[in-house]
Amino acid sequence: MIKNNFSIQVQESISKIDLKKIHEVSKFLKKKKSQIFLAGNGASASIANHVATDLTKSAGFNAKTLNESNLITCLSNDYGYENWMSKGLEFYSSPSDIVILISSSGKSNNIINAAKFCKKNKMMLITLSGFLPNNPLQKYGKYNFYVKSNNYNVIEATHLVILLNIVENLIS
Repeated sequence: MIKNNFSIQVQESISKIDLKKIHEVSKFLKKKKSQIFLAGNGASASIANHVATDLTKSAGFNAKTLNESNLITCLSNDYGYENWMSKGLEFYSSPSDIVILISSSGKSNNIINAAKFCKKNKMMLITLSGFLPNNPLQKYGKYNFYVKSNNYNVIEATHLVILLNIVENLIS
């Protein structure tokens, strides 16, 4: 029998998801029904795109990402890569919006600067991170989902499961 260590790690990670917190976030989102912005880098950006589509199509939210190449390159060129997300939020969001930031490490400068923007503007922030239990991103969120792993794929798979659990709660 061949053991798939990745599958085992993902199963263990998923078994540790805080379902009570997912329910609390879902309840909050249903009540608030605000516009939602999701952001991440790399695979986390893909997760943000996937979940924004599901939140819009299936759950009836106005959910968006800033993942347009022309916008990313423009804002990165004019304000620096570390500031493109915060500038995007500055241009497109309002204080009543909800922001979901996804970062495996929880320490990407562009994500941290977006989190600081949310805090400064008193925006509701939900974070998803991994690697270090006290990573910088967790300081900023009202709701923080931390995945205890050092494996990007395990963290990303678990982040997707967490967010899709929220979507399922919103549509049921």
